[in-house]
Amino acid sequence: MTPEDILAHWDRGTLWPEGCGLDLPAAYERSLTLRQLRIARGERPVGYKIGFTNRKIWSRYGVFAPIWGAVWDTTVVFCDGAGTLSLAKACQPRLEPEAVFGMAATPPANATLDDLLACVEWLAPGFELVQSHLPNWVFKAPDTVADGGLHAALLVGAKVATSQLPQSAIEFDALLARSSVALCNGGRTVDKGVGANVLDGPLHALHHFLEALRQCPGATDLQPGDVVTTGTWTDAWPVAAGEQWTAQFDGPLPPLQVTFT
Repeated sequence: MTPEDILAHWDRGTLWPEGCGLDLPAAYERSLTLRQLRIARGERPVGYKIGFTNRKIWSRYGVFAPIWGAVWDTTVVFCDGAGTLSLAKACQPRLEPEAVFGMAATPPANATLDDLLACVEWLAPGFELVQSHLPNWVFKAPDTVADGGLHAALLVGAKVATSQLPQSAIEFDALLARSSVALCNGGRTVDKGVGANVLDGPLHALHHFLEALRQCPGATDLQPGDVVTTGTWTDAWPVAAGEQWTAQFDGPLPPLQVTFT
């Protein structure tokens, strides 16, 4: 499929006829072409999503390392604790509770965890709506990259300033790593997870991503104002219009609720 074909499937919410047929480096190259097509039609990239940071779900999906993709001004929604997302163009949508970072600055070269934390302005709970354009969520890792990192939308909840949290990266990441979440649909708990599931902690996930991003030829570095969502603490769960889901975090992240239309 051409980049234009992939973009058309995103816009229609329709299944691909087959996988992308690329290896991983070529899939990232394809994703950068798609990025330019979206920019050319007026969309603005506002950060990144990191996928498959939760090692507990690797065997379920047959992807055994993290991937990443862009998020957009057309796909990111901010709220104070409860928001709405449309499923109109989502293909086989699923929901993931995550920790989201807001960047204050571009991290320096060879950034340590402490360097990275110093560049983060805020932390927030997030719901990423993910999608797959291959039937039954059966794909290979390059397919997920070519498919925009499986990103459909991102709801970002109430922000917590990092100045209110531990300033040591070790203490900060330990706090998030031991935090837990209960994912509920209509008041019924369907899954539970902890921050340590995402590469041992969200700050570690951000660090891994930064290194991978900077190793990708042609990729745009993290910018001040970017949002980065760091991967699901639970499995990804199918959702439908009319449903209301809640992520009950403990620790520094407040709860987040989403209603689907």
